[in-house]
Amino acid sequence: MLSAALVATAPLGADPARVVDAAAEREGHGWRFSVTPRHCDTGWDDHADGWRVPAPSGEVPGTRELLHPHVTEQPFTRSLAGVVVPEGVTDVRLESSTTRTGWSGETRTLRLAGE
Repeated sequence: MLSAALVATAPLGADPARVVDAAAEREGHGWRFSVTPRHCDTGWDDHADGWRVPAPSGEVPGTRELLHPHVTEQPFTRSLAGVVVPEGVTDVRLESSTTRTGWSGETRTLRLAGE
């Protein structure tokens, strides 16, 4: 009985977006990140609305805001240039967000080529 009540009160489609692929290339003094999130976007009320590159220090040197739902385009890739990664960092984490769940807390690690 308890599990039925939990299912009934869980928000429909309230799943976190997941970063399923990512790449980074050095451009000048920064990096260009191309990140592919996947989410069951249902429209304006529940869609992937961003991804970010949080640094180990807690700073966030790069955030890519996603301005509209991608209901029929899943997964999809968007890029962000000019991300300055602290010197000596060889691996970065990538995290995604949705309008309904916020930042997922789930990260994908990406090794920076040549670092």
